[in-house]
Amino acid sequence: MKRATGARRRSQAVAARAVEFRSLSIWVVSLILLAGCTASEETIRKSQGYYQEGVASLPGDRQRAFVSFQKAVQLNPDNKEARYALGHVYAMQGKLAKAEEEFRAAIKIDEDFSEAHTYLGQILASQGRWDEAITSYRRALANPLYVTPDLAWFHLGRALEQKGDLQASMEAFEDALATSPPSIPPAMTQLELGRLYVKLGYLAKAREALKKVEMLDQNGEYATAVAELSAQLK
Repeated sequence: MKRATGARRRSQAVAARAVEFRSLSIWVVSLILLAGCTASEETIRKSQGYYQEGVASLPGDRQRAFVSFQKAVQLNPDNKEARYALGHVYAMQGKLAKAEEEFRAAIKIDEDFSEAHTYLGQILASQGRWDEAITSYRRALANPLYVTPDLAWFHLGRALEQKGDLQASMEAFEDALATSPPSIPPAMTQLELGRLYVKLGYLAKAREALKKVEMLDQNGEYATAVAELSAQLK
């Protein structure tokens, strides 16, 4: 009887220690997971700090801004704003492949990142990859919350003109002008539209567009370009 009782007690003690061990293990794992979450939040905060530092440095010190954006991406590869900014610096450096890579990475993080779609389109257009550029601009415009759609409409108009689709190009420029407030100088868009009207034979519309350019950009570079076009209308 005593032996049975002792064995039973030892078994209960072992079971109790097993329960304690499992409880301790769960507690330790919980602490590790909590620490991981805290570290992740801290990493995200630091990444955003480097991004903001880069934005502040960009106007006066491009190299310092570049390093800050790199640090932001290294800390948090999902920082889409930092990737966009890094792509912008690469574009200014003429490193188009690197810029394309960053813009595509930003889009992978957020498919509705219209600014990245538009900038990617410009990178593609600068390489004569017109079909890809047109696709990028249209993807940017598919987002109803895009704040500066006239930028995408304008570049879409240029890309479509390069492809020979003058009617669609004209409509894109007209849509750019319909955006309020504009992010592209209206005189610049009117000038492109005036050129297209001339090509399409819409001479009355061309004269109207060119007059608007002269009014909007008196003695400016766009108004100067009007003189050459006006000669074709006489």
